[in-house]
Amino acid sequence: MNVIICPEFYGVHGIARYVQSYLAARPADAPRVCLIAADEEVRDMGFTNVDFVHLPKPPGRLGLIRWSLALRRELKRMAAAGQVTVMNLHIPPLLPGLFIPAVAPLVVTAHTTYLGMSGQFYEPRQFEGQWPWISVAIKKWFEHIIFGKASLLLTLTEQGRQELLRYRQDKRIELVPNGVAADRFTPDPSVVKDVDVLFAGRIERRKGSRPMVEVCKALVAAKPDIRISIVGYGDDMDHVTAELAPLAPAVTLHGKVPFAEVLQHYRRSKVYASTSYYEGLPGTCLEAMAVGLPAVVWDYLFYEHVVIQGKSGCRVPPNNIQEFVLRVLDFVGAADACKAFGETGMQIAQSKFNWRAIAASLDGLMSLADDS
Repeated sequence: MNVIICPEFYGVHGIARYVQSYLAARPADAPRVCLIAADEEVRDMGFTNVDFVHLPKPPGRLGLIRWSLALRRELKRMAAAGQVTVMNLHIPPLLPGLFIPAVAPLVVTAHTTYLGMSGQFYEPRQFEGQWPWISVAIKKWFEHIIFGKASLLLTLTEQGRQELLRYRQDKRIELVPNGVAADRFTPDPSVVKDVDVLFAGRIERRKGSRPMVEVCKALVAAKPDIRISIVGYGDDMDHVTAELAPLAPAVTLHGKVPFAEVLQHYRRSKVYASTSYYEGLPGTCLEAMAVGLPAVVWDYLFYEHVVIQGKSGCRVPPNNIQEFVLRVLDFVGAADACKAFGETGMQIAQSKFNWRAIAASLDGLMSLADDS
């Protein structure tokens, strides 16, 4: 049996949503899998062919170590009972990977790496990570250990592949992108488009919170009647609020929004914008495209097969605030262009990032790892 290891499975962050979407997209006759998660916020999500193992997780870093030790014991027990044929670990967090026993082939899905999250992947450096250098060095060492245990490495984008190659040239690496629930994220012509520009995602420096502020200020200066919505929260929220709250009502900060309500924000908006410097694969961008929004983003590898230049949106040279603003305003003032780019984006989201096809690909890779 494929045993999926995702301690923070019940969260609303990108990794949790990735694993949740994968399980929801598998057909009813798919092979049975087991998911090992923490016992926090356990709820029934209606998955079929999934066995759950919930291990107690005390709070804090020490709690994660204790959870990882319990994981090690559980995997050994399951392996002795013949219940483990392949293990699929989703990282970060990293600590569980250090304790995984060699009881079956290990597939590591690296949603991000600390090489990328710290800003060290870029030359020249685009942003400063929030961790001290010694912390990043330790985390990268942990990643080396975990990747060394794996028989197969999975990542979400070409940028992720390039990051993994900096760690391990001797490992097979496969790209399995994030996806979008195309049957749920759909446009609704009955919804009034009363928002010109939507930013959605974590409010963090590596997610481009500082250039987002500058873009918003420039947009309001160029078009005082513009309406901008910012959906999300994070550790740079105080700075963003202090800078942008005075721009109300042109800029509205919605903060943390329940996932069930995010769809309505996409449907109300004309253009999706993101100044993020780093993503595993930008799920909010895929969702916006599925709803029919053109996208304006920085020109990074993680957008390479998502935002197609001149077709589904625009990729702007990083930190070129002036050009970013111009591209956004081009869309805001051109309903026909928004519709044409949005339709292409919908086609890309539905054809290349459909979760049913991605789930089938993941199951196939797990079978190959099992046979290796």
